[in-house]
Amino acid sequence: MRPRNKQMDIAQYLPVLLFVLVGLAVGVLPQVLGYILGPNRPDAAKNSPYECGFEAFEDARMKFDVRYYLVAILFILFDLEIAFLIPWAVALTDIGSTGFWTGVVFLIDLLVGFVYAWKIGALDWE
Repeated sequence: MRPRNKQMDIAQYLPVLLFVLVGLAVGVLPQVLGYILGPNRPDAAKNSPYECGFEAFEDARMKFDVRYYLVAILFILFDLEIAFLIPWAVALTDIGSTGFWTGVVFLIDLLVGFVYAWKIGALDWE
């Protein structure tokens, strides 16, 4: 057996290391520059916990209605399902009739779920 060249092994990881370093620089550098170059003029209004124009009158941890969470979950669900349609539409000429009919079944399933959510009143906000 021939011994492995360690320099060759390290060179294979150079693009990954470069990707990580650039990602860290893009995430950290704007924050550091904003902290260093940004104005620092604190006053009572900026240091207050709420800047909404009036004093807080209730606890920030108030309870939300369950319907709010239901609508939010339904939005995320349907939004993600719609996001699957973009690659399907782009590759429609390449996937053939099997891919087309699979997408149609997916759309019908999406439509049935939407109609069901509408019928049970999950989308009504009172």
